[in-house]
Amino acid sequence: MKLASLRDPIHRRDGCLVVVSSDLTRCLDARSIAPTLQAALDDWAQIEPSLQALSARVNSGEGMAFDPSGCLSPLPRAYQWADGSAYVNHVALVRKARGAELPPSFWSDPLMYQGGSDGFLAPRDNIPFVDSQWGLDFEAELAVITDDVSQACDERTARQSIRLLMLVNDVSLRGLIPGELAKGFGFFQSKPASAFSPVAVTPDELGTAWDGGRAHLPLLVQLNGREFGRANAGVDMTFDFPALIAHAATTRSLAAGTIIGSGTVSNRDADGGPGRPIVEGGLGYSCIAEQRTVEQLRTGTISTPFLSPGDQVKIEMRDADGRSIFGAIDQRVVAFERS
Repeated sequence: MKLASLRDPIHRRDGCLVVVSSDLTRCLDARSIAPTLQAALDDWAQIEPSLQALSARVNSGEGMAFDPSGCLSPLPRAYQWADGSAYVNHVALVRKARGAELPPSFWSDPLMYQGGSDGFLAPRDNIPFVDSQWGLDFEAELAVITDDVSQACDERTARQSIRLLMLVNDVSLRGLIPGELAKGFGFFQSKPASAFSPVAVTPDELGTAWDGGRAHLPLLVQLNGREFGRANAGVDMTFDFPALIAHAATTRSLAAGTIIGSGTVSNRDADGGPGRPIVEGGLGYSCIAEQRTVEQLRTGTISTPFLSPGDQVKIEMRDADGRSIFGAIDQRVVAFERS
């Protein structure tokens, strides 16, 4: 089942819930079942069967045309957005760029930060550019949306709480990160609003690529129409989603509609190296910071700039038959204008 939140002039903050066909061509209004995705998640056990019945209808040919450009993020705002860093190769590279060593505990204890969740960018919204010194970057990730999760749950219980998956562009300001982390109090200004894919999907939509904790498919990233990354999300993921959920729930319960991110998808080379650009036969990268770090390590010179006005970022995942699963996050960078 695939779900989306369409822009709605009456419910402009949360949009209106629709069920989308598996091929992303049609949708059916689901407001008679649940007005918003959050409302569906609040009462998932009772509401899911009715949504599944609507899904069967839309997949049989009913419905109106589905236009991803009319979508908000599936949850336009959420009670909680916590982003992990499950791919330790990524952590090692970005820390190396800051001259910071990787503590051994990072291989056994996940990193996680609590992001702003009061409003997310839509999957086609522009990314605001303010200052070149801020180092605007994209981070291509996956995320899950959970049901209610009890405090101190184990990973088995956490696995059963996963209701939906979606893609993420975790927009980051690399130039602000070192100063914030040096204060010892985590990210805030360096993590502006993130964007999510047009649709969120139930795990069965990934078929055998979903093993209950990881999605074993390439995450496809384009920068200005050129292939930038195709790292496999199921490879080199040190902490799977159940581990991340259990980590987040160690000291608190998680409300239905909590979003847990994977962190930037990152693969090492087959020879154990940090990864190579696609033009050199590698899998590329899911953020600019990784490519810059590899350039510095290999040549002593950074040649790839961070994002600037006019740049366009596209993030997508396709199934084994080449069909888009979540629709694409497709965003352009534009100069920020005060409202």
